[in-house]
Amino acid sequence: MEKSMNITEVRSKLTSLSDDLAMNKDTLAITKRGKPVLALMPWDIYEALVETMDVMSDPDLMQAFREGVRDIQKGRTRSLADVKSELGL
Repeated sequence: MEKSMNITEVRSKLTSLSDDLAMNKDTLAITKRGKPVLALMPWDIYEALVETMDVMSDPDLMQAFREGVRDIQKGRTRSLADVKSELGL
């Protein structure tokens, strides 16, 4: 859930915001004159966004992803037990 707070409020509550956002997995839109100018979010959400953008900007990874989705849609899958057995795990 995204919350919104103006930059003056953020300044006065900055030390408590990190705990609140991390606990609730919220994102905070920081506004200036009523318009969003910054986003404050838990670090794990930021890392996930950066990783997703990296994958999506890599043509080879996206091609492999699309092929994997097509394989799933066409039923070309194997069970985890079969894969573990094949790998000797």
